[in-house]
Amino acid sequence: MATDWLGSIVSINCGDSLGVYQGRVSAVDQVSQTISLTRPFHNGVKCLVPEVTFRAGDIMELKILEIPGPGENQHFGDLHQTELGPSGIGYQVGINQNGTGRLVKKPTSSSSAPQNIPKRTDVKSQDAAVSPQQQLCSKSYVDRHVEPLSQSKSFRRRHNSWSSSSRHPNQATPKKSGLKNGQMKNKDDECFGDDIEEIPDTDFDFEGNLALFDKAAVFEEIDTYERRSGTRSRGIPNERPTRYRHDENILESEPIVYRRITVPHNVSKEFCTDSGLVVPSVSYELHKKLLSVAEKHGLTLERRLEMTGVCASQMALTLLGGPNRLNPKNVHQRPTVALLCGPHVKGAQGISCGRHLANHDVQVILFLPNFVKMLESITNELSLFSKTQGQQVSSLKDLPTSPVDLVINCLDCPENAFLRDQPWYKAAVAWANQNRAPVLSIDPPVHEVEQGIDAKWSLALGLPLPLGEHAGRVYLCDIGIPQQVFQEVGINYHSPFGCKFVIPLHSA
Repeated sequence: MATDWLGSIVSINCGDSLGVYQGRVSAVDQVSQTISLTRPFHNGVKCLVPEVTFRAGDIMELKILEIPGPGENQHFGDLHQTELGPSGIGYQVGINQNGTGRLVKKPTSSSSAPQNIPKRTDVKSQDAAVSPQQQLCSKSYVDRHVEPLSQSKSFRRRHNSWSSSSRHPNQATPKKSGLKNGQMKNKDDECFGDDIEEIPDTDFDFEGNLALFDKAAVFEEIDTYERRSGTRSRGIPNERPTRYRHDENILESEPIVYRRITVPHNVSKEFCTDSGLVVPSVSYELHKKLLSVAEKHGLTLERRLEMTGVCASQMALTLLGGPNRLNPKNVHQRPTVALLCGPHVKGAQGISCGRHLANHDVQVILFLPNFVKMLESITNELSLFSKTQGQQVSSLKDLPTSPVDLVINCLDCPENAFLRDQPWYKAAVAWANQNRAPVLSIDPPVHEVEQGIDAKWSLALGLPLPLGEHAGRVYLCDIGIPQQVFQEVGINYHSPFGCKFVIPLHSA
């Protein structure tokens, strides 16, 4: 049956990846399931090879363009010069109802005039006139007479070389309609197209090959070579690479100077910041002189009180919980702060801090004993504090009996040490110790004797005093003293604050 089609002129469509071939059937092998075309044309261009062989699995559609007459099976002329006689009519393979093959006749415009084999564009125009049922019939015929082949890479390699060599230089590469069907098919063949006989029977010996590598000897050789050449070691297991923090520079232009502040007298105590800068303590006399010179240059007491109040309130808000505590969802649990102030400048600083806390929706209770005559700074701060929602009391009985969130201590002043013997002072100290709330001291003095209220935090102004352990953790705030003011009192000063106004200090 297969030999009856020898000499027929056919058109084979192999899909978008391989294209369309035309030629005369020269051999049909049912054993290997192949069909060969002599003098083939690929997409309308004559191939350089004399013969092309196709597997049944690569053929998507087969069209018979001419069936040779009797005695013409051995006569193969030029494909483009073939003259189609009365039988030179295009045929397409089909299947009738009982399953036997039949030929569907397609009339042409002229049965005697020579007809060229259509190029790919002509084939597409012919396909438009053929129904999907006829195309299915032609593929079914091929499947019935040429059985599927096993996977083989030899034909694909030959076909790739033929198609690349036969393509005309000016011919555009045919477009691929699928999702890289051809490329994916070629990749699958490269990965899985090897014959089964080529797969080794034995598994790879990983342990044996790993035992051939002596890591200790290799590292010893590297170490010996680098010691002789003086190069930096990069592969010694015992050497750990240097690690840097996110805020640490890898390249340093100059060595870091950590002692940027020097004072004219002997330092009794030194502190250091988180970045390692050394901050020396100053005596009370030098600190008082510094504030006096700053006030002479325009940093008045009112400015200093305002700056101290802002820095102290910022620190207090952080200690109270910051945004986690102070937000609109927690209006039912407003923090409560008790301010213990004395009738002096230190007390005025506490009143200024209380005003800023009250402005931030903190419940502030201010304790200030009654005096016949008050300082002007205290009178001004009380006038502003009265405009807030804060509460001022003069009796310890009006202070809350339940624990508060924070106690701010501004009772002590070195210039008014006699106040420590007053009944109201002792009562205030007793209340603070019984309340058991954490205590923040603002600008605490240096006491030779033990202080009545032990603070958990202390806030120093400008430069710290040599505070002891009773002061708790020491913080330093910037109150805006210019650098030349420090130099005027004999202090070589470089700001340790960086981007903050309040920084923690650690005992050096």
